[in-house]
Amino acid sequence: MKKLFAIVAVIAIPYIYSTAQDTSSQKSAQIDSIAEAQADQATDMNFEPAPADNAPDVSMHKKVKQTFIEGGALFMSFILLTFIFGLAIAIERIIYLNLSTTNTEKLLEKVEEAYKSGGADAAKEVCRNTRGPVASIFYQGLDRISEGIDVVEKSVIAYGSVQMGLLEQGLSWMSLFIAIAPMLGFLGTVIGMIQAFDAIQIAGDVSPQLVAGGIKVALITTLFGLIVAIILQLFYNYILSKIDSIVIKMEDASISLIDMLVEHGIKK
Repeated sequence: MKKLFAIVAVIAIPYIYSTAQDTSSQKSAQIDSIAEAQADQATDMNFEPAPADNAPDVSMHKKVKQTFIEGGALFMSFILLTFIFGLAIAIERIIYLNLSTTNTEKLLEKVEEAYKSGGADAAKEVCRNTRGPVASIFYQGLDRISEGIDVVEKSVIAYGSVQMGLLEQGLSWMSLFIAIAPMLGFLGTVIGMIQAFDAIQIAGDVSPQLVAGGIKVALITTLFGLIVAIILQLFYNYILSKIDSIVIKMEDASISLIDMLVEHGIKK
């Protein structure tokens, strides 16, 4: 399910992006046609056209698209791919972690009540019907209750490590995208600067316009690379804080489960 969601997210984001581009292009075309019609009407009536300040502003999507094209299709496409894949992983992790969050105190009360009324099997049934890593850890511990409290404790600790690994799944790829996005931007900038100096060498003259244009195009890749890294880093830190919160609840709930079993006479 998680892989399926990641694939869907990767397919949907470019579609949304292209749709936004088409929409902005249509809006800009409508704005241009309206402006031309107003200018023609003003000329026919011997009036001056409306000031440029009164004309509608160019949409942000059009500006971003134009800047993206100026940066070069090759490296900008790689940076865009890192953003799409990193964002897909971030969305999948956030949804997974939100679904993994449970009220541990309420779950522990239900398990204790079920254990008092129906024994270990009833308590395991409660854990089986509850979603989240805490319930899974409880189930593994209760499943070995006949072997003694020491075995239960070892089982809880071991399976807690497994659940922690599942919570952190995919973060290594996300950290890779965070690191590689600005690197791609810097690489595009270096190549752009080399191309700018090649153009100066071919022209045989240091033209300020030529130098400024080449540097601008070269720095665009760095700009987008840093923006992608910053956005993904914010998601990454949020996911880490969410994982830390769940792990703390898991450890506290595991200790409470062991104490509860000891209170009810489970011995070594």
